[in-house]
Amino acid sequence: MNAFAFFGIWAQRNRWIWAAIGVLVLWLVLSVVTNRFSLSSLSGVILSASFLTVVGIGQMFVVTTGRGNIDLSVASVITLSAFVALLTIKGQDANLAIGIIAAILLGLAVGALNSLLVVGLGIPAIIATLATGYVLATATLLSNKAIPGFAVSPALKELATGRVSGVPIMAVIAILGVAATSFVLRYTVFGQLLSAVGQNRVAARLAGIRNGPVVVSAFVISSVLASLDGLLLGAYIGGAFLEMGQPYLLQSIAAVVLGGTLIFGGSATALGTLFASILLILIVTTMQIIGLPPGAQDIVQGIVVIFVLALAGRQALGRRTPAELADGDKDPEANTKVPAATVQPR
Repeated sequence: MNAFAFFGIWAQRNRWIWAAIGVLVLWLVLSVVTNRFSLSSLSGVILSASFLTVVGIGQMFVVTTGRGNIDLSVASVITLSAFVALLTIKGQDANLAIGIIAAILLGLAVGALNSLLVVGLGIPAIIATLATGYVLATATLLSNKAIPGFAVSPALKELATGRVSGVPIMAVIAILGVAATSFVLRYTVFGQLLSAVGQNRVAARLAGIRNGPVVVSAFVISSVLASLDGLLLGAYIGGAFLEMGQPYLLQSIAAVVLGGTLIFGGSATALGTLFASILLILIVTTMQIIGLPPGAQDIVQGIVVIFVLALAGRQALGRRTPAELADGDKDPEANTKVPAATVQPR
């Protein structure tokens, strides 16, 4: 086996490598073209990417459950959480614990609502979470009217913007989150259950796995991480404003898929989400350097997402057998032969 064939096999098992290569190439190109891109400038990019990584990890859990599940409420959760933080913390470190608890409770409530709609009522995740986002948008408008000012807790501000030996604290938080998520996916029972449910829910059910709790956990994790991200993002910006979480809706989906997580579920890579987040921020930085207007930047990001989704969809369909395509999602109560559940190691 030659080196190229070996790398191809290794890359199939470690899909995060393509996003990592993209980061390296784009950074080198920007360094040559601008003559001012250095490790210090890359540090700023990583700081911005850290916020995207946090919400991207949550989105990754939902996507991994399969059936095209996507959490479209994350943008509204981020925005509302930033407003709730201002209302509860009021710029005082003494109220920081209250603000963190409020953010977690908000995430738990939204995750529970999304789970009720998707798992309990059987509403498609895209429709359910979009509806939840509209409800949260109304709550955000009410919160906006109740905010007396934009004071930010000094401790929270330091956490969101501070550095340790030149390394952004947020980057450290994001990396630790990626490491913890990778451990959960690879070495815990929950990670294996998540993979099995995402690969084939019928087979997982026949193997004795309760699909509902696994899917509920994914939506709750997504909402809690988005809420905590909004808390930190508000401190980083120095306040809150309407639609502040909107850019993270498209980018969180792009970071998950571009990072190597299968859009049809069953396999995820937290490390890929980190590298893809950095790559997306580099792409935005490149467009800003070129001078593209915001509307054109959105178009380019949309094209990137469509291209990656199309490519991922073709690859996933190519790996499924005709029997899986025909029988994979049929009702187990029907007299239909289904494949046995398999849990593939990552």
